[in-house]
Amino acid sequence: MTEQGARVLVVDDDEALTDVYAEWLSERYAVETATTGEGALGRLDDDVDVVLLDRRMPGLSGEDVLDRIRRAEYDCRVAMVTGVRPDADVVELGFDEYLLKPVDREDLHDVVETLLDRSAYDDRLQELYALASKRALLESEAEDGDLELDDSYQEVVARIQELRGRIDDTVDGFGFDDFRVAFRDVPDQNAGSD
Repeated sequence: MTEQGARVLVVDDDEALTDVYAEWLSERYAVETATTGEGALGRLDDDVDVVLLDRRMPGLSGEDVLDRIRRAEYDCRVAMVTGVRPDADVVELGFDEYLLKPVDREDLHDVVETLLDRSAYDDRLQELYALASKRALLESEAEDGDLELDDSYQEVVARIQELRGRIDDTVDGFGFDDFRVAFRDVPDQNAGSD
């Protein structure tokens, strides 16, 4: 879902690095940069889609910024882009992806595109469920003879098919790691039943 209008906020205390990342990404996205945690929070608003965040910075760390992003319930995806090797403490952090430096142009584009795709999952599923409910309601009313299925019903059916196709395409695009992460904690409904 690479969107031309997507906004990316790059946060790193190394200004030269933020400039390089911004140049790499600006061909596809609207990019802003910050070199401090405070600066990042000052640039953050509901229009930011993806934050690329260094984990360790002087003053307000990337971990602190991430915590504030999640507590404020901004609807953005966050990738930690850091030289800090992950440890057990990452379990408690609310990031969506974790990249170890050094990263290249392709790494950054891939992670931004992946995070933009993931940000659409919930909205698509919510819309699909809402449309399925509407379809069932319309069909129920038509069975009772209280309603004739017209073009609006066909539009709902067409939109459901379109959404299912997009969701199927998204799932087909899952890499092994996406499936592993997405389904690692899904309980087996048949476990323990004999």
